[in-house]
Amino acid sequence: MPEPVIALEGLSREFPADPPVRALSDVFLEVLPKDYLAIVGPSGSGKSTLLNVLGLLDTPTSGSYRIDGIETTTLRDGERTKLRGSRIGFVFQSFHLLAHRSVAENVMLAEVYRSRGARERRNRRASALEALERVGLSHRVDFLPDRLSGGERQRAAIARALVGGPSLLLCDEPTGNLDSRNTGAVLDLFDELREQGLTIVVITHETEVSDRAERRVRITDGVLVEE
Repeated sequence: MPEPVIALEGLSREFPADPPVRALSDVFLEVLPKDYLAIVGPSGSGKSTLLNVLGLLDTPTSGSYRIDGIETTTLRDGERTKLRGSRIGFVFQSFHLLAHRSVAENVMLAEVYRSRGARERRNRRASALEALERVGLSHRVDFLPDRLSGGERQRAAIARALVGGPSLLLCDEPTGNLDSRNTGAVLDLFDELREQGLTIVVITHETEVSDRAERRVRITDGVLVEE
């Protein structure tokens, strides 16, 4: 069996209160390379907490979280930041594109934030153009975001997430701002990326999105169950 991209074992997250709020409770989850997983659940179920833990933006109270075989719960902040930058690409409901920067420049910013060396920084335009080609936006590289459709803006955001070659694409309601036609186009792109070897985890409340995933797990009151 290949090394899981994600391995959660007995993972819990509590927040201080009286009594303590248990947002995640004894979660077990394994996600293999090229898996396409949807995480669904009602508001307040623990989806956002789980997203923050998976994205190394928060640490669990107990349990284990390994990404590509690396135990994350014992890492220092700088080590977590470095691991997040090299292994995880994020896609959000909002596109977070800078209005006065071209599409290519927006994608290039991903390399700046990864604090790569001088050689890598010189090559970041080439990396951005490659990522834009991968998502079908090579004809829009010099456009400003306001000249793009909603679907094109999300594809630009996905291209930015792909720069640097992450092993995991972590998506939070990625079609929440899109109409049905653009939703379908983004989901088609996820299918293509998975075929190319990327592991995709989507947190969503939309049935159309979760139905396209290979697997679906449901979280309710911090408890995760495979469907």
